[in-house]
Amino acid sequence: MEWGSESAPVRRHRVAGEHREGPSAALQPEREARAPEPRAAGGGGGARTRKRSPGGGGAGSGLSEARAALGLLLYLLALRTLVQLSLQQLVLRGPAGSRGEFDARQARHYLEHITSIGPRTTGSPENEVLTVRYLLEQIQLLEQQSSDAHKISVDVQRPTGSFSIDFLGGFTSYYDNITNIVVKLEPQAGAQHAVLANCHFDSVPNSPGASDDAVSCSVMLEVLRVLSTSSEALHHAIIFLFNGAEENVLQASHGFVTQHPWASLVRAFINLEAAGVGGKELVFQTGPENPWLVQAYVSAAKHPFASVVAQEVFQSGIIPSDTDFRIFRDFGNIPGIDLAFIENGYIYHTKYDTADRILTESIQRAGDNILAVLKYLATSDMLASSSEYQHGSMVFFDVFGLFVIAYPSRVGSIINYMVFLAAVLYLGKKLLQPRHKTAHYLKDFFCGLGITLASWFTSLVTALILAVFVSLIGQSLSWYNHFYVSVCLYGTAAVAKIIFVHTLAKRFYYVNTSQQYLGELFFDIALSVHCLALVTLTSRGLCLAFISAVWVAFPLLTKLLVHKDLQQNGAGGKFLGAYLLGLLVPYLYALYLIWAVFEMFTPILGRSGSQIPPDVVLASILAACVMLLSSYFLPFIYLVRSTHRTMVALTLLCTLTFLLVCSGAFFPYSSNPASPKPKRVFLQHVTRTFHDLEGSVTKRDSGIWINGFDYTGMSHITPHVPEINDTIRAPCEEAAPLCGFPWYLPVHFLIKKNWYLPAPEVSPGLRPQFRLIAKEKTPWDSTRLTFEATGPSHISLYMRTHQGSALTHWSLGSGTPVTSKGGDYFVFYSHGLQASAWQFWIEVQVTEEKPGGMVTVALAAHYLSGEDKRSSPLDALKDKFPDWTFPSAWVCTYDLFVF
Repeated sequence: MEWGSESAPVRRHRVAGEHREGPSAALQPEREARAPEPRAAGGGGGARTRKRSPGGGGAGSGLSEARAALGLLLYLLALRTLVQLSLQQLVLRGPAGSRGEFDARQARHYLEHITSIGPRTTGSPENEVLTVRYLLEQIQLLEQQSSDAHKISVDVQRPTGSFSIDFLGGFTSYYDNITNIVVKLEPQAGAQHAVLANCHFDSVPNSPGASDDAVSCSVMLEVLRVLSTSSEALHHAIIFLFNGAEENVLQASHGFVTQHPWASLVRAFINLEAAGVGGKELVFQTGPENPWLVQAYVSAAKHPFASVVAQEVFQSGIIPSDTDFRIFRDFGNIPGIDLAFIENGYIYHTKYDTADRILTESIQRAGDNILAVLKYLATSDMLASSSEYQHGSMVFFDVFGLFVIAYPSRVGSIINYMVFLAAVLYLGKKLLQPRHKTAHYLKDFFCGLGITLASWFTSLVTALILAVFVSLIGQSLSWYNHFYVSVCLYGTAAVAKIIFVHTLAKRFYYVNTSQQYLGELFFDIALSVHCLALVTLTSRGLCLAFISAVWVAFPLLTKLLVHKDLQQNGAGGKFLGAYLLGLLVPYLYALYLIWAVFEMFTPILGRSGSQIPPDVVLASILAACVMLLSSYFLPFIYLVRSTHRTMVALTLLCTLTFLLVCSGAFFPYSSNPASPKPKRVFLQHVTRTFHDLEGSVTKRDSGIWINGFDYTGMSHITPHVPEINDTIRAPCEEAAPLCGFPWYLPVHFLIKKNWYLPAPEVSPGLRPQFRLIAKEKTPWDSTRLTFEATGPSHISLYMRTHQGSALTHWSLGSGTPVTSKGGDYFVFYSHGLQASAWQFWIEVQVTEEKPGGMVTVALAAHYLSGEDKRSSPLDALKDKFPDWTFPSAWVCTYDLFVF
């Protein structure tokens, strides 16, 4: 770049800088241009050279753009391949089946029998009779085969209870006569302490529930077989809980931990869950505290897959899900380990969740791990005195499924601060240069930091602008069935913007500055950013700060090793190879974590409701990943001769993808049998009846209430089912709680686009009954209303107090009413195969009498099994849906009363 091309402010900056460097630099420009560029002194602290050699500056001629771009691309692809290979390696040994070993073939036999029963909703004969009978038969056979060293006890528990939970904005749960099958395996002399293994055999409506959670119950049956037939005696008991009401928002585990006599023996638990279908089971929660449990998993698991990152992300509430882990932790004060299958969440809770989609190798590795960890805990001296080891948290992470690194978080903090100190010493050395060099370095450093932050910010903004535009034109989720589309659209846009901003800085601000100097400068900037992240995360007590430590330690070591070669030989192929090799660990582990993030979040975005634009979320995540991965690649922008062809290629790829997305070339969903990615739709055929204060019917209608569980609503459905269009958008009944519709769970704040298609009235055989059986004044001047309700196995109850009234107490949960989002009250009720009438009371404090009554109460009865679940209009509408959808349909009634 010649001086004539600079703006006046930049020229003044350059001239002033050259005068500070000495008169010879300003008086002899021609000689300086011809002379070889001098090396930066020391660590490159202040030796900023103003003129480049004709070849581009540096000790050599600079990196070739093609070589650098191709090298970085091949590097990332190679790392991605290594990550994929590590994920596909499920079991690291030969076939199972030998004596004393877990046999996946036997577990698969259990799995196929359970799923052949069909969907198993709580309260259905399939769940309460057929599945329970099969499990008890298998347990009885195992009891007959057991060794004399063990004693097996079996109990069928049918608890009734209630609790409140802050999940989904907060609601209260009530259950009656649900089913738990509890098996205790202990030494013949008995045991005072136990470890609990938990699974659930119920499923969501309309899904066979192979991964969620029949496979876990099958694994537990096989683990029970192996342990009970072993001649090796256990020190402690193992309790196997097969619970029959987890999908009813964790009810059965609450019934066990608060009411079963064996619950008092439990010192630790392992919860087996699923958020996907097959693959590796991930340890995504441990504790609270109790680091000895993590150590037990580390010591015993044969095929470890665990991450404290997953734990802190899950417990942050970002993922709209919960497990029985919460119940055992919060209501039983028991520490534990939470495991779940996370791959292929696209078919989680759908009809595609079948046994044949779960690899035998996945079952084998899960069984190997659960068997080993349970056996370790049941023979550990720590279990009996677990309270002595309960304090402190652990940093833990697996290394590509080969082994787990785990250490106390306090040790992690020490390591993190030591790494930070080493980086500070490295950067501090730059400040020990002569004052005029230090001034140059600091000025360039802070300018470069501003440029880097600006490039990251603008890359995020660019990706978000594209995401918002794509959402507005109705092409959201175009990447749902083709993930590479999101990378080609949002990823390339973010990369191109970062390169563009730095290229402008290189051309117009850092003009005629040594490439080596700039390369080192931007390495220092990236190192400083990661140091700041390291200190921030560590000071906040987050265990995932170890990632930042890795991103500081390895690049710093690499820089110290390649610095001399860079100064002597310039940025050639040897330097590029050595530099990338040194960054292998942080980049490989980052891609490992990025895979897990997208494996979990991409399917979730297809069922996250109508209010969250999934393209905006995914674009933000991709931009964040680009920022991370680009940090130590920024020096290459300044070391290469040009970035023109790279930017052109990225821009063309992004533009082409954008045009294809806008044209609708990428359809979001798929019915491909090998890899289905269905659109989820709920269809509820409902008859609604509204009563006034006198009990008279003020409104009655019937229709099929339709909810799409993703952002696209019904836009893709309407061409196939024309009657579902915007003319039948469901209006909100403002005076009714939750808009007057039969919400199964309180997800109304996530789904605000729904449709109501007129249809004939429903006529279930068992119609719900709801009546006020008592109204009385309390001594503390409130009004107690006692109600009685009967109906099917699942009922949703909604309440809203009127102006001048407040709900102060009730007979549910802990006695203190819990509001849902929006201020209404939501109660989720379920019962087993048989149950008496549900009676409960509420207390309303009236501060100002109103003519419209004190409280509105609505009741939605859900028919999720049997013949009452179906109706002719519902079946006819369901049959019209294309095969790339998963319509989950049932009949329900809705009755509203004012008191």
